[in-house]
Amino acid sequence: MPHSLIAMIGYLAGTLTTISFVPQLFKTWRCRSAREISYAWISTFTTGIVLWLAYGLLLWITPVIMANAVTLMLVVSLLVMKVRFR
Repeated sequence: MPHSLIAMIGYLAGTLTTISFVPQLFKTWRCRSAREISYAWISTFTTGIVLWLAYGLLLWITPVIMANAVTLMLVVSLLVMKVRFR
């Protein structure tokens, strides 16, 4: 399989999994409530994202780095809203 096709699959996967958080982020912001989001989930997920980002950085895999850096920003935003909109 050509390297460019493999990279495209990585970028597409990263884009789709990253933007999947956007609707939840907007809903939480609009409703000013994050009660349905558990601290256990968000802390476990954030830890996983940090580890994926570290993995991507160690191996310098650009799609992994980009997707997880953006996802980390989105999840941290969700965490801030979870704390702020008690």
